[in-house]
Amino acid sequence: MPTDQIQQLYTTATQWLVPFGLKLLGAIALWIIGRRLIHLAVSLMQGAMRRQPIDPTVIGFLGSAISVTLNVVLVVALLGFFGVETTSFAALLAGVGLAIGAAWSGLLANFAAGIFLMMLRPFKVGDMVTAGGVTGVVEEIGLFVSVINTADNIRTYVGNNKILADNVQNFSANPYRRVDLVAQLHGSVDVGSAVRILRERVGKVPNVRTEPAPVIEIQEFTRFGPLLAVRPFTDNDHYWQVYFDTNRLIREAFGEAGFPAPEQLVAYRQSA
Repeated sequence: MPTDQIQQLYTTATQWLVPFGLKLLGAIALWIIGRRLIHLAVSLMQGAMRRQPIDPTVIGFLGSAISVTLNVVLVVALLGFFGVETTSFAALLAGVGLAIGAAWSGLLANFAAGIFLMMLRPFKVGDMVTAGGVTGVVEEIGLFVSVINTADNIRTYVGNNKILADNVQNFSANPYRRVDLVAQLHGSVDVGSAVRILRERVGKVPNVRTEPAPVIEIQEFTRFGPLLAVRPFTDNDHYWQVYFDTNRLIREAFGEAGFPAPEQLVAYRQSA
């Protein structure tokens, strides 16, 4: 091969290989630095989340998802560094992401809501709540659904997004609750005597709090007679015991006092 041709090949190779080699070295450096930065970002994010009351499963899942996403971005950036047209590739990724997001919109919404439930902590396991239209004791706060055991012992799974989108009542958050009951009086009964009897006896029901004191007042006047509001306060654990015992006490106290039955009750017994 003539010397001039060899020189020409050498010059051409130098013109192509040197820039490509520099780009390759730059890409390797970019990959190494990018990977380290991704690892650092994920570690910082997970470290911050571990200092919060968040389930470790959520932390690991989020760390993996963020790591994969950032690595895809890094690969696209490297392709662009080499001059590869990445517009179509990015559009394809966006389309795939949109399709997956549309297909899994409900699942992803429940997942995001589960994270917020763990961060905001409107309730915890063991609390008595009304959430997502279900009332019962919280047994589990999961990634996608929470488990509530109802009073009639039905294990109910409620989507986290439904819980977060609705009102949440936490009956266990405060140390005590008010028990709301009513006592219907006959129109001929002296209201003052009835109120006095209940005030004396409701406070003696086991587990009724003295502070705040039970409330015994006229709630409204009906065509059958005055309707009394009977409202003792009790600790959360004794709610139903106080509820049933106070109901029983109302019946027994009025019977011992000789109060006549309300008109609607008399009519019911006659019709029966």
